Amino acid sequence: MRRLRKFWGLPRAERMLLVKSWLLLGAIGLGLSVLPFGVMRRLLEKGARERALRPPVDDATSKKVVWAVTAASRYVPRGGTCLTRALAVRHLLARRGTWTNLRIGVMKEGKDASLGAHAWVEHEGRILIGDLDDLSRYTPMPPLLEKDER
Repeated sequence: MRRLRKFWGLPRAERMLLVKSWLLLGAIGLGLSVLPFGVMRRLLEKGARERALRPPVDDATSKKVVWAVTAASRYVPRGGTCLTRALAVRHLLARRGTWTNLRIGVMKEGKDASLGAHAWVEHEGRILIGDLDDLSRYTPMPPLLEKDER
């Protein structure tokens, strides 16, 4: 009940951003479970391209988008993965005119040498979402979605 009160106490724009983030995270989580990554990527890019003629957002707006995706991810099954959150932030920012880089890094973990992976989003040399204390342990793959890919 307290969370609901807190939600309704937010400005309308922030409530809408939280709802959009929640819906997008759910759709991405479901999409990634039934579609190949390439298909999901194209769907998200197509949706972003349609509205990407806006001027780029400022730092405050980028931080609001990251906040909304992070907060909403706590209430979405499969929305809590780093890949789902990174794709959601990238999509929401692209729809607002700011194109970012989606990065995925891999590392060997454990004694069985299984691979671990982590996704994050970068913009102008800064990590917007997905920063970890031990991110340097991950070997980044070439960017999958670059900011100039429109």
